[in-house]
Amino acid sequence: MLLEHKHLVVRAETHHSPCNSSTTDDRVHQLVRDSRMKVLIGSFSVYLAMAGNQGLTNVTVIETFHITVHVWDEISLALIQMDVYFCAEFDPQLIFDRLQSNFGLAKLEWKFIDREHVLDEIPLSQPMLFPAPSPLEAVT
Repeated sequence: MLLEHKHLVVRAETHHSPCNSSTTDDRVHQLVRDSRMKVLIGSFSVYLAMAGNQGLTNVTVIETFHITVHVWDEISLALIQMDVYFCAEFDPQLIFDRLQSNFGLAKLEWKFIDREHVLDEIPLSQPMLFPAPSPLEAVT
């Protein structure tokens, strides 16, 4: 198998935020399965209730490297920062779709980097986004 070295860095402002550790672990595991990857260890999620740094952090080690999620939920739009590093074929749109369907995106920024030999940014088209879910549809 020829390894790829791709790195997706995401900054998302969302209408709803993950705050339940077990639900977040389940969602990350589902994302890994849907990406045709395998979890090696984790997911490990913890919620920190420290003023100024309140939110959830998740780390998952996958067969083809890792996924890390940090959430700050004290602000009016939650801030989700993700780091997805993988050595297999992967479509970043899957991440964008999950952020939208689970949390309702208000703003999305990303860098997609090929780290095979040098740090080359990979151009992506603007992701397809949908309206924010109502508070009753969002699961935290």
